[in-house]
Amino acid sequence: MSRRYDSRTTIFSPEGRLYQVEYAMEAIGNAGSAIGILSKDGVVLVGEKKVTSKLLQTSTSTEKMYKIDDHVACAVAGIMSDANILINTARVQAQRYTYAYQEPMPVEQLVQSLCDTKQGYTQFGGLRPFGVSFLFAGWDKNYGFQLYMSDPSGNYSGWKAAAIGANNQAAQSMLKQDYKDDITREEAVQLALKVLSKTMDSTSLTSEKLELAEVFLTPSGNVKYQVCSPDSLSKLLVKFGVTQPAAEAS
Repeated sequence: MSRRYDSRTTIFSPEGRLYQVEYAMEAIGNAGSAIGILSKDGVVLVGEKKVTSKLLQTSTSTEKMYKIDDHVACAVAGIMSDANILINTARVQAQRYTYAYQEPMPVEQLVQSLCDTKQGYTQFGGLRPFGVSFLFAGWDKNYGFQLYMSDPSGNYSGWKAAAIGANNQAAQSMLKQDYKDDITREEAVQLALKVLSKTMDSTSLTSEKLELAEVFLTPSGNVKYQVCSPDSLSKLLVKFGVTQPAAEAS
């Protein structure tokens, strides 16, 4: 039955479904997973880097984490070329707001404006939805630390802990069991690494296969986005017992 209604994004099926949008969400299910956790003193983002070949030159920059503005960052799961377009759009919108109003753009307003762009690609003929989901982590003076998830349909929602990409259902159920409201940033890192170690397809967790980023406030009150270095990440993996010390030594 679906074959008659899945050729265009603009056609509803008799059950009220947009198949092309659902297919875009399926594409994200095959991508490397990403987890976001909201803590009382920051937001933690962890992403799985898919190493497709030993011959591939590893990127010195991050593949899953992107800084949008000084106070907002995001983790990505899906088609990276689609993500780059949306990230550039978000960066321009954030700078335009700062230029016009001389203050950082509220996090939810930025997420909503980006999701409006995504929604447009589900409503007009000749366009395909963006095959990418985002986890947005940020801080603003209105609501403090925030974590949002958005998908190809243009929907977004605020979360305390969320997972996107491969095995996201299993990761989400683990987060549901182990998340506590008063969790600290260090505990959030530990929980994210633990969940990722159990849901990743890979047998062993190493710093080459992971990226970790945090958004937090410095003692002076400024928002800081910090990506964890591979060496620090290796030490964290050993400290929290999700990998063996021997792996670090080699």
